[in-house]
Amino acid sequence: MKQLLELIPVVLFFIVYQMDGEVITVAGFTHTVDGIYSATKVLMASTLLVLPVAWLLEGALEKRLLWTSAAVLVFGGATLAFHNELFIQWKPTVFNWGMAIVFAGSQFIGDRNLLERLMGSQLALPSRIWTRVCWVWVAHFSVVGVLNLIVAYNFSEATWVSYKLYSGIGFTVFIMIITAAMIGPALKHMEVKAEVTDSELRP
Repeated sequence: MKQLLELIPVVLFFIVYQMDGEVITVAGFTHTVDGIYSATKVLMASTLLVLPVAWLLEGALEKRLLWTSAAVLVFGGATLAFHNELFIQWKPTVFNWGMAIVFAGSQFIGDRNLLERLMGSQLALPSRIWTRVCWVWVAHFSVVGVLNLIVAYNFSEATWVSYKLYSGIGFTVFIMIITAAMIGPALKHMEVKAEVTDSELRP
């Protein structure tokens, strides 16, 4: 549910961008959709609207969601202020590289990395497993950031907008599958070990 909620602004960004040049009239107010700039306005507005909805659903706001929202507002605002689409195109890269730095840094600060702190209360795994998964996430964020720039600088703006939508969905599913594949065997091994230990303790 949270992942779907966070995708709503991106989907709206894509939809509005496809309406470039169309004239919308509501209650006597007329607006001509101005490509990526109108789409950016909708992205910023919908991102802000997602926050109270997420808070109502979860009772709290995750830091990642707050960081995402802040990045959208900063880079989206710069795009509108300077009338330069490169700011919003750089936003995914800056955000993903920032996440890569945070996750990598957490490997050396404290007893648990960031991923274990976020998910450790739900999944009891050895620290070595959390370390491996965390480095995979670091690599994931790093690569996603690079790919975004490759598309932004080597393909059309329309291609980048489509890439932003479909890559957001695709990469999210991809990292979830990889994470599940890495922690699945460890969880199964721990369950088997717990069953063996329990049977040994029975009279």
